Amino acid sequence: MNIIASFKAPAKLNIFLKILKRIKGGTNDGYHELSSRFVRFHGLYDELRIIERIDTSGLMYANDIADNLIFKAYSELENAGFKEALARFFSDKQIHLLKGIPSGAGLGGGSSDVASFLLFMQEILGFEDELLMSISAKIGSDVSFFASKVSSANVRGFGQIVESFDDDLPRLGIVLSKIFCSTPEVYKAYAKGSFIKDTKLAKRLESMSSKEILSSYENFELNDLLAPVVAIYAGFSIKESEFLSGSGSAKFKVIA
Repeated sequence: MNIIASFKAPAKLNIFLKILKRIKGGTNDGYHELSSRFVRFHGLYDELRIIERIDTSGLMYANDIADNLIFKAYSELENAGFKEALARFFSDKQIHLLKGIPSGAGLGGGSSDVASFLLFMQEILGFEDELLMSISAKIGSDVSFFASKVSSANVRGFGQIVESFDDDLPRLGIVLSKIFCSTPEVYKAYAKGSFIKDTKLAKRLESMSSKEILSSYENFELNDLLAPVVAIYAGFSIKESEFLSGSGSAKFKVIA
């Protein structure tokens, strides 16, 4: 296998995740508006390789993810006017994805992969950051954060509003689980439950450093999706010293 380019697609952690409201009506009907602190976690990552074409299977070599978001990003770039340029570039090349971030863990692996692909194609095709962020927002809720290249950010809306944050981040470790958490199912359970929305706390958390947040609040206070995850996944458990990332089964903790 001849590797032309290779880059890491890191995981992310949600230091806090607060649900602000559920949208009713319009194109975003059923979506939940959120406020969250996203931080990159470089200790766990996928690897995205651009390789010389090995077979005729298409864009992705040995891909076992049928709905990989990279296909959607490729299509969006085609629609943006780069169809011929993409066809020329990938006429003798393929993408080889090596997964290190488990699916259903709430660590943003798929979003990080597609953001890495878009950032690489930006270098090749030379499009502006405005198009990069526009496509990212269309593809998935976490993609904009990864495409922004910032290390820590307050993320709002449906994930498309990313504001870089000058953070003080403690040393963190990830606790992985074999449980696959379905994001739609978790949000569905949240919507059906009588969970309390605390928008005032969300606003307060946005101004605090990650180190302050994790030393001042309990896990159930920080992630509004923790309660529905516990409710619908019988095998899931969490210690008082652990925090849930996103809507998945991965937990993280402060390492002294």
